[in-house]
Amino acid sequence: MASTVTSRRKQLGNELRHARTAARMTQQQVAEVLGCTQGKVNKIESGAVGVKLGDVRAMLDTFGVNGDESEALMNLARAAAGQRGHWSGYRSVVPHWFRTFTDLEPAAVEIMTWHGERIPGPLQSEHYMLKQFTEFGATDVTSLVRNRLDRKSVFDQPQPPYYRFILSEAALRRAPGGSAPAVMLDQIEHLMELDRRPRVYIHVLALDARLASVPNDFTIMRFPDRTRDFVYIEHSAGGIYLDDQKDFQLFVDGWDRLRGAALERQETREFLKKLAEGYRDEMSRRF
Repeated sequence: MASTVTSRRKQLGNELRHARTAARMTQQQVAEVLGCTQGKVNKIESGAVGVKLGDVRAMLDTFGVNGDESEALMNLARAAAGQRGHWSGYRSVVPHWFRTFTDLEPAAVEIMTWHGERIPGPLQSEHYMLKQFTEFGATDVTSLVRNRLDRKSVFDQPQPPYYRFILSEAALRRAPGGSAPAVMLDQIEHLMELDRRPRVYIHVLALDARLASVPNDFTIMRFPDRTRDFVYIEHSAGGIYLDDQKDFQLFVDGWDRLRGAALERQETREFLKKLAEGYRDEMSRRF
């Protein structure tokens, strides 16, 4: 299973949080030991920032962690500090708030994602990407496309995560920038191809599905190691990561409701086939 500097940093943060809780200490008390702010301790525990080895040692001593457990956590701290992220060159176009997501994506054992109005990045065809970035008025379209194509390597891993997608029918009918049957035909055919890959599951939520309401887009990530499972929610100003167990379960329940209302895999395949035929007919009428 792929292991990245970000996944190790999050794992270390989780372990330090568990050790602090076991020692019955607050983040503010730890901040006083380290000579920093409570906010910095919170970022260390969430994996948002790196932590010096000396600070890790000080925290473990304060928490009363020693012996093999202490040595294991120090080794994890060294691993987390020993690599740099690969966010130079064309990868630098990725916003900082999304980098944790893309670092952890290959390390997950299962990813469950819901999208109501757009095709998610890993499923986008290159034609769809180009249209989307152009309509956004992006200045470095080539770098954006290269980075997004890089994310597709998650499907080619020896042990890829189980990647489960639920897409609203609206996302399959709303082309970037308005009506574009050629773009959407390319996209639908691309989905049909990806659906044949092992561990990729695509389900369509039809517009007439029996569901009281649909939530905003979200992604659930689960991990095989002690990295804490989380929910990722993107918004106009950035993205947030929720790993509180109660919050996490709310989204799992929401996923289950969506999945129960969505089409089964074979039904989805038939739906995509008919939709592709519709886009072909539209193109023939235009030309």
